[in-house]
Amino acid sequence: MHLDGDAWNDCFDSMEREAWRLETLPVYTMPQEAEKLKRFLAGEKSPDDYASGWMDEVRQWTLEGKSVGRVHVVTRPLSDYLRFEFEYYYRHHVKVGEDIRILDVTDRENPGLPDQDFWMFDESKVVLMNYRADGTQINRELYEGDPESYRQWKRIAVAESVPFLEYVSGDVRP
Repeated sequence: MHLDGDAWNDCFDSMEREAWRLETLPVYTMPQEAEKLKRFLAGEKSPDDYASGWMDEVRQWTLEGKSVGRVHVVTRPLSDYLRFEFEYYYRHHVKVGEDIRILDVTDRENPGLPDQDFWMFDESKVVLMNYRADGTQINRELYEGDPESYRQWKRIAVAESVPFLEYVSGDVRP
């Protein structure tokens, strides 16, 4: 079953404890980001007071005792899009409570994670995020099977990754 509009929003609205995502792509092609990406590539930085609807949502969920997190699997050198995503989104999202982690597989093997992006809600509902090779989203698909492998992939991804701020300020330079 494909999830759009209200059905997709309901995944977040109905979560009781947690929303978690695995991101695997070096680029996500989002038409609404094109102008911002162009400005970033021209040297513009994200303003320190950047705000977004997503940040408001994460802040509210955090106040409600819920958590939102993700692990992004990357390789160096980082794509232009990932550098943009780090600057325009991740550095702000962590400030409002999103647990963003990076799993850099440049100098190591993938620890057994799939090449499939997904969201998992309360470790029980899985939504597959389907993309074309260029990062354009095709659709979101409710996974109908047993979510245990997704729970295991989450545990591996979290255990093998580092917090975003550690990644961008530590010995590993993007």
